[in-house]
Amino acid sequence: MEIEKKRRASVRERADAIKAFRCKNLIAVIEDPSDIKNIGTVIRNANALGVEKVYVVDPRGALPNDWQDMRERRSLARTSVSAVKWTFVKRFDGTEACLKHLEKKGFVSVATSPHVKGKASVYLHEGDYTQHTKLAVWFGNEKRGISDLAVQGSEMCIAIPMFGMIESLNLGTSSGIVLYEVAKQRRAYQSRYRRSRRKGRRAEPLPTVMPRDGS
Repeated sequence: MEIEKKRRASVRERADAIKAFRCKNLIAVIEDPSDIKNIGTVIRNANALGVEKVYVVDPRGALPNDWQDMRERRSLARTSVSAVKWTFVKRFDGTEACLKHLEKKGFVSVATSPHVKGKASVYLHEGDYTQHTKLAVWFGNEKRGISDLAVQGSEMCIAIPMFGMIESLNLGTSSGIVLYEVAKQRRAYQSRYRRSRRKGRRAEPLPTVMPRDGS
């Protein structure tokens, strides 16, 4: 009993400590994933990097509609290493429904995709991900990539520079790389400003990295 109390206290302490580092109004969107393992991996990446929420476009109905039911799904808990219990996940039947929901909530979408003709495109490290208060970052299907509809609904496309013979990355790896850069920029912004559009500059910037245990 005493051990369980200590464990719960430790969990609460950790939850309180990470609040200030969470990237507000940042959502990772997974469009039509074909493998539930990849959904868990992206949720794990999002949680570890401080992304606020994960949306899943799930036309196959692989996930329950309710987040509480997802939290109890063993396959998701296992592949996300329990991150699904700590990161809010919302399911949508299709891309159009997800885009409409994001637009209604005031979110701007960007798509991770190779450069698309007629669409503003940047390499990951060249983009500024602090321009919009609310940002949704889309990741496409493992085989087909991002849909034309998602690209059309996005302000720009982000590409990860690659230098090898193989010019592709799996969903878990690409989401980790992209979300790291986006979250890093937004966390640095939050440390300097209380509100959007560079208003309410803080007299003392907040830390952007948690102290190491024991330091």
